[in-house]
Amino acid sequence: MLPNPPGRGSVRSAADLNNRIRHLFHTTGGYLRPHERAEYEQLVTAWALADAAERRTPRQAEAVREDMTPAA
Repeated sequence: MLPNPPGRGSVRSAADLNNRIRHLFHTTGGYLRPHERAEYEQLVTAWALADAAERRTPRQAEAVREDMTPAA
């Protein structure tokens, strides 16, 4: 697990998330155990959202986040 993961709802840049993904693969030697795979999947999803948000206007980015938010 990465040190000091941000709290729920915090905003991370696509570059930061990309660095975390790279760090995860570097520290595991490229082999992911199930809990690491879950973390990887969360990071990739967050990266995709952050990348899309950084490429869109604030209004478009919010619409994307709302569409991707799981139903409660």
